[in-house]
Amino acid sequence: MVTRLGAADYAVETADGAQAALDACVRSRPNLVITDLRMQDMDGLAFLKELKSRWPQLTVIVLTAHGTISEAVQATQCGAFGYLIKPVGKEELLGQVQRATEGSTFTLTDGDWRANIVSRSQLMEDRLGIANRAAGSDEPVLITGENGTGKELLARAIHAASARREKPFVAVSCRNTAAHTLESELFGGQSNEAGDSGEPREGALQRAHGGTLLLDEIGDLSITLQIALAKSLDKNHISSRTSMDVKRSDVRLICTTSRDLKPLMDTGVFLHELYYQVGILPIEIPPLGRRREDIPLLVSHFLEEATEAGGQKKIYSPKAIELLATTDWPGNVRQLFDLVKQNVALSHGNIMTKEFVEKSLGGDPTIIPSYDEAREKFSRDYLANNLQRTAGNVTQAARLAKRTRTDFYKLLARYRVHPDDFKTPGSTGRKNTDTDEDD
Repeated sequence: MVTRLGAADYAVETADGAQAALDACVRSRPNLVITDLRMQDMDGLAFLKELKSRWPQLTVIVLTAHGTISEAVQATQCGAFGYLIKPVGKEELLGQVQRATEGSTFTLTDGDWRANIVSRSQLMEDRLGIANRAAGSDEPVLITGENGTGKELLARAIHAASARREKPFVAVSCRNTAAHTLESELFGGQSNEAGDSGEPREGALQRAHGGTLLLDEIGDLSITLQIALAKSLDKNHISSRTSMDVKRSDVRLICTTSRDLKPLMDTGVFLHELYYQVGILPIEIPPLGRRREDIPLLVSHFLEEATEAGGQKKIYSPKAIELLATTDWPGNVRQLFDLVKQNVALSHGNIMTKEFVEKSLGGDPTIIPSYDEAREKFSRDYLANNLQRTAGNVTQAARLAKRTRTDFYKLLARYRVHPDDFKTPGSTGRKNTDTDEDD
């Protein structure tokens, strides 16, 4: 089928199983999916329903044998365009595919929604799958992750995949901004700046009308502005802070934070009501240290971005790439990008060696990490090492650490270490029935 469709000028991608196909759909958003009804990891009907729940406009054709025609009919009732009976003839295949693609209402522009996110790791693909599903909703999204992981990039990707893509995307930083300035930026009001006409200024909530509002680092928002924002997000509340009324449904809200909001909420620094308003759809972006397979791909991408038009193209030697892939990146993707730009600017030849990269990574030998930074890194590495040794079994890892399971879970949450990342393929995922003294 690949050969026949390719000869007919169709671009075809194959996938071995339903989960691999879902991952491929997240990456490339095809116009048409042709799937068998009989698969090992997920049956065809379940796969069809999952496809339609994520992308209702996606066209699907199912393959079936003579003995399962009744199931194929059921599939068409669940949203499949049609079915083909194996063995499939050339004319039947091309005719069905032509009709299916002609009737497709899928828009090709949706396919590049994630074009600026460079990744091949399964962890990021999982997060992108969640983001794609979130894009089909107007509910608020809370993107968490360390500084430099690309939270704003993901927010922009969600906007690009949503029905609001043609409307404004407005970003407001809540970090290092004076409270009165931030209030004016969010809600608008009378300007006090010299030379201003005196007309009321539109706030971000008005400028993002019909589109998406990104609040970057919402954990830094003052409690006064948190209260005001919570009121503006209340479906039953009409804002009276400005001359323009703002309805909750006019703006899709996405918030980012590098801080854990739950402890802030418990200590009264973050408003309970606002926490539950903005955290309806949470997405955590893993740090670069948990997706090292992305580093060579990111380096290649950053080399292109850092090279000026008409400039000398430079590459890293294989050993230099290996060094970059095994280096710790506390600043995550942003730090890696900064280093690549620095290397491109300072290197003389077109090949950057391992020795050259080592020097650029060395920095000032008098600078050492702070006590808190060193302790945090040790704690995260220690927890990860225990989970690596026990293949993600929390009970066994807790015993190695001589901590109760409850305490160990608290440590995992505090340092954002996820047991599922360490489970071996084929794990049954059964709950361990062993008990600890605190159970």
